[in-house]
Amino acid sequence: MTRTPSRHDWHAHAVTKAAALAGCTALVLALTGTGAQAHGGHLGHHPGQHRDPARQTLGANDGWASHGTGTTGGAAATAEHVHTVSDWAGFKAALADGGSAPKIIKVRGTIDAVSAGCDSLAAPGYDLDAYLEKYAPETWGLEQDLSDEPDDSPEGLRRISAANQNAAIKANVPANTTIIGIGKNAGFKGASLQIKDVDNVIVRNLTLESPLDCFPQWDPTDGDRGNWNSEYDTAVVYNSTHVWLDHNTFTDGEHPDSAAPVHFGMLYQQHDGELDIVRGADYVTASWNVFTEHDKTILIGNSDGESTAAGDRGKLKATFHHNLFSKLVERAPRVRFGQVDVYNNHFVADAGYGYSFGIGKESRLVAEHNAFTLPKGVGPAKILKRWNDFPLTARDNLVNGKRVDLIAVHNAEHPEAALRSGAGWTPALRADVDRPQAVPALVGRGAGAGRLR
Repeated sequence: MTRTPSRHDWHAHAVTKAAALAGCTALVLALTGTGAQAHGGHLGHHPGQHRDPARQTLGANDGWASHGTGTTGGAAATAEHVHTVSDWAGFKAALADGGSAPKIIKVRGTIDAVSAGCDSLAAPGYDLDAYLEKYAPETWGLEQDLSDEPDDSPEGLRRISAANQNAAIKANVPANTTIIGIGKNAGFKGASLQIKDVDNVIVRNLTLESPLDCFPQWDPTDGDRGNWNSEYDTAVVYNSTHVWLDHNTFTDGEHPDSAAPVHFGMLYQQHDGELDIVRGADYVTASWNVFTEHDKTILIGNSDGESTAAGDRGKLKATFHHNLFSKLVERAPRVRFGQVDVYNNHFVADAGYGYSFGIGKESRLVAEHNAFTLPKGVGPAKILKRWNDFPLTARDNLVNGKRVDLIAVHNAEHPEAALRSGAGWTPALRADVDRPQAVPALVGRGAGAGRLR
């Protein structure tokens, strides 16, 4: 088990400890001093070795993304492949420049991917009122979905409109790229960053406002009442390796679910995930981010089905450390298949809280040294949710300042869905481990966009 020293100890010395990683050679686990971390980042490792944050790389032993070749992004970019952008067209042009040659893209200000609004993406003739009239449950029913509707129907026009948005807001990030915000107010609204089929990507210091699905689909057959389904993750890591997401803020921003209307008795859901890691993605580190004001937050592995399981088994390895998870409903994260290390995060719940850790098919979650702040009336048994019967490791976690055995309290309240202890592996790639008592203050000072130093 990882030794967790007090922060006072770290002023005097650094402790190194050999740790074995299953299937890999022995790695060194270094627990370093407080200086950089007190300012909200691991600047004592490789990131501190270059004055320009855009050329900083992920430090040694800093989560799964440091495995093997590590994660350097566009640090080696030549001058002609360093871009500063302030609009959506310029950003997409910078992504396309030079193919997979190392590149750095500096984002200035907030870039809106749908600055002209949803109406600019709608197919001629599309009308939400007509859509609602056509597919109202009292007339359409709940037995037949809309997949066979023709192109000139309200659903057909919605599909065309959705295709327009899909083409407009997705940005494909090439290999060997660093995307970094300049200053404290850089980011994207309405964009979906697609880190797909590539290696070696860094995304830092950005406020990422979740894309609003302008044309969500009604599915009468989803559940016993039907449901609205939306597309577009804020960021998706899809069959990609060595990805580092650091000091970003993921938020619903100006369009929280609380402001969404209700149609057919169901929330008109216009958001999907904030961060999804799927389809054989591997070696991901998410550090010092804020995930806030969202429902379906982080999904690791998108299906139980054998068609995707074959590509996910042995992959989906991700580390989450020193992140703030605030005002969320669920999936922080929900895990299938992956060896996922979640340590030194602060989870702050409100009345709408559903759960934090979803235990899914063949998941191997390790959750240690985290802090949870739960409101009155929300008990620690809600922190875990069992979707499938697979073991996890949960140790040294605090709930409202007190150490709680998360598995024991879950099992006491949900004996019909008991969870087993022991994920079967021990994380070795942890650059810094803090006492959970220190985590709320550290994360509160250091996590999120605009706090990169």
